[in-house]
Order: sequence, then C-alpha cells, then structure tokens
Amino acid sequence: MKCLLAICFILCIQPVFAQGEIETLARELTAPCNTDREKVSSIFRWITDNISYRTRSNKIPVIGAASRKLSQVEEEPDTAALKPLNERVAETVLGTRLAVCDGYARLFKTLCDYWGIRSDIILGYARSTQNKPAPKFGVNHYWNAVYLDGRWQLLDVTWASGYVTRQGYEFVRDYDETYFLTDPKIFIKDHYPDDLRWTLLTDSAVPDEFRHSPFKQKSFLKYRITSFYPAKGVIDAAVGDIIELELETADAERDKLISPDLLIDSSLFTQSPAWVFLEPLETNRRAGLPNKSSYLYKVESAGVEWLYLKYNSDLVLRYKINVRKKKT
Repeated sequence: MKCLLAICFILCIQPVFAQGEIETLARELTAPCNTDREKVSSIFRWITDNISYRTRSNKIPVIGAASRKLSQVEEEPDTAALKPLNERVAETVLGTRLAVCDGYARLFKTLCDYWGIRSDIILGYARSTQNKPAPKFGVNHYWNAVYLDGRWQLLDVTWASGYVTRQGYEFVRDYDETYFLTDPKIFIKDHYPDDLRWTLLTDSAVPDEFRHSPFKQKSFLKYRITSFYPAKGVIDAAVGDIIELELETADAERDKLISPDLLIDSSLFTQSPAWVFLEPLETNRRAGLPNKSSYLYKVESAGVEWLYLKYNSDLVLRYKINVRKKKT
C-alpha cells in the first residue's frame, strides 16, 4: 500500500528530470517498494503516464507501425568513450518526454538495470487492428521482458501508454494494463519476436502473415534486398525433398562493407534441431550488378520447422516449413 501511494504521488507531481538524472528517478520510483514486482510496476506506470509517443517522425499513424527507422537514435555499437546505448537513449527520452517504441523499451530497461532487476529488450513484429494486414512482415517494434517471480514475463510499455489517432497523428494517453506482464499465449496474438525464444512458449503460433511472406529478421533492413524466393513464407515439403531458395540484393560490393550483427546470441544456432540455418551456396559478386545468393536444403527429418537464411553472416529471412513423411 505504501508503494502504491508513493507511485500515485510521483505520477501526480510529474517532476521534470534533466538528462543524466536517470539514477535519481529510479531511486524515487523504487525506494518505497518492497518487492521487485512493485518496483517494476512503479517504473512501468511512471513511463506510461509521463512519456508521450513521438508522432512527428512517423509516416504511419500507428504505434509500432512498420518503419525503416524505429530507433530514438541510430543503432551503433557501444564504445568505452560513450555511455551504453540504452542509457543514452533513456536520457534523450527523459529530456524530451517523447519516444518511439525503442525509446520506451530502453528507458524501461535502464531504470530496471539501476536496481538489479533483470530485463531485456525484444525486437519483433507487432500487429494492431489499425495496420492489419501489414504491408511488411518483419521487425517493426520493440518491447520488453522482465524476470520476476522466478520466470521471464512480457510487457509492452509503448502500447500500454496510449494510442495515436488516424486523424492528425495525435497521441492519446490511455493506460492499458493488458500489456503489463501479459500471458504469453495472449501476447503472441499481436507480438511476434525476432528471436523465437522470446515467445516464452514451447509451441508458438504461426502468424497468418507467413502465408504471404517469410519473416524479415532485424538485419534484413541493413541490405537492399530486392527480391527473394519463395515469395511466400510457408514451404510444404516431404522428407527427402530438396528445397531451393534465393535472394537478390542491389550491390554486392556495398554489402561486403556492412558489418554483421555482433549481438546475435551464438546459442541460437544450437537451440533446437527444428531450426535450420542456411549459408548461401553460390553468389554472383560482380561490382555494381545484382547479387544473387542461392540456398539448398535437403529435408532429412519431419521435425524441422524453421529455415533461416543467412547473408553476410546475418540472419535475414525466416521460413516456416511443413514437412510431411513420404508414403512407403
């Protein structure tokens, strides 16, 4: 009760915090709380009540809508000369009281980090009633996972804070508790992660969007991929079949200058025998000409469910494969 009253007081006075005072805010939000769950609730509610969605930079008036630029600042590696990226973004958000989805997610994680509460930032595809069906099926949103009560739980501080109207691109603050520590079986209905492990489900549902396109992973946006084959995201096959896949980019020489994502968890590649990661077999790398990369996969097990295409050591596309056993 003491913690709840303190939260209400902090929300009402809405203190203005200058950049660099994240630790002060974290202390004020969590000091009256006795448990990590109370601290997370306090942090979550302060953000939803004090940070507004930044609408002027968005062409599509939907929170979490597909965009080539989701970040509050440009993604860049952390260096010793700079504060961690999450903290830099969090300071910007506190200074302006405005954010897009990555700003909300990074501020939440930074405030949790100050008090040793385990949390993570999740990238993936978010579907809303306003942007369905999505013109692009791939990473378009950031949200969080937090470790409470001995298990990971999911939340989306951006969507919980309110919504953006179609007319005028106006942000309307309207707290929605649906997106706080949501049951993963419900969360998956409109949040599909780049890393399947963050569904927190043993058997996650497959979005209908796969019928029209493979899932475009985070690194897909780094390359000017002009086409891919198959065009649909679901592949039907039988044990023994050989599957042919292909992608084409605009400039091979440019691609070689792009650094692969160093933040990919290497354990992902051995996570499950149902996940297959394919390297290109043949590549036409003449400068200035389209770059075609070919992939082959022989289906050896009915247990295979996902095919990932790698390009320049990055994961760029994910296909769902439905394998049936051949009749004898």
